[in-house]
Amino acid sequence: MKDNYTIQASEDFSKARGKALLSRIQHFMDADKDKLLSFNDVREILKPKNQTYKGMQTVPIELIVGSEGRYRDFNKYFLPKSDHLKSRWVRVDEAHIRDIILPPIQLYEIGGVYFVRDGNHRVSVARSQGIEMIDAEVISFSSDITITAKMTVDEMRRRIIAGEKNTFYEKTGFGEYTGCDDLDFSMPGRYDVIYNHILVHKYYLNEKSPEEIPFSEALISWYRNVYEPIIKIITDERLCLHFPGRTAADLYVWIVKHWDFLNKKYGINYSAIDAAKDFSQKYGKNKGNIAVFFRRFLRRSPV
Repeated sequence: MKDNYTIQASEDFSKARGKALLSRIQHFMDADKDKLLSFNDVREILKPKNQTYKGMQTVPIELIVGSEGRYRDFNKYFLPKSDHLKSRWVRVDEAHIRDIILPPIQLYEIGGVYFVRDGNHRVSVARSQGIEMIDAEVISFSSDITITAKMTVDEMRRRIIAGEKNTFYEKTGFGEYTGCDDLDFSMPGRYDVIYNHILVHKYYLNEKSPEEIPFSEALISWYRNVYEPIIKIITDERLCLHFPGRTAADLYVWIVKHWDFLNKKYGINYSAIDAAKDFSQKYGKNKGNIAVFFRRFLRRSPV
């Protein structure tokens, strides 16, 4: 027979499930705002260079925004999304009601927020009970940006891209030399690719010049003789329509990579427009194919 503690814990779980359902309904137009963040997704975006063991700390529960392995089981507020979580959830809540001290949870910290490595149910119960702080063993990852508790993965990605663009424009004088302010990407890491393209173009210009070509001159030459002609092809052929959510600069990077691949594979000199059309035919509006291209893209070094 269930005692009062077990009955209370079961009722607490039912209330938490009801709140999770209500939150899902409230966010049905923007489901990402109800999702718990995946630590691995965030780490892939931020690409931290090192980690540090911080030991035991007392952490604000409101700053725990994600999980390493159970991010599909709980929503943004660590409310349980499925009834299969009930048994363990109730046991943890019952221990809380009985004032039984449980082991500290384990967290990753990155960008000022935390992700659960171990202890998802304990965080869920604590948050449902209105507890504000929790003891945790923390491993911290380096990050150049600060994350807020309300940010989605897409918002995080946009912040990183904006920072990369600002750094690239300041470092190279790109806007000043080209008059272009819309070199925009949908994924992080592409401004480094562009920078390498300019350096390669500079190398070839130097081979034909008795004196070292300034970076600014190489940048202008690359923009006028390489980037703009390919962007014109992308615009004229309306290729962006075949890749929803992607920018012309995205397509430039991918087409150049594909162009290099075709020339090396077949040993002939493809034209830029033929490479662009071939890329669009093979990968446009087909998520399966574009995923294959992404895997190939990541395996090849930048042109």
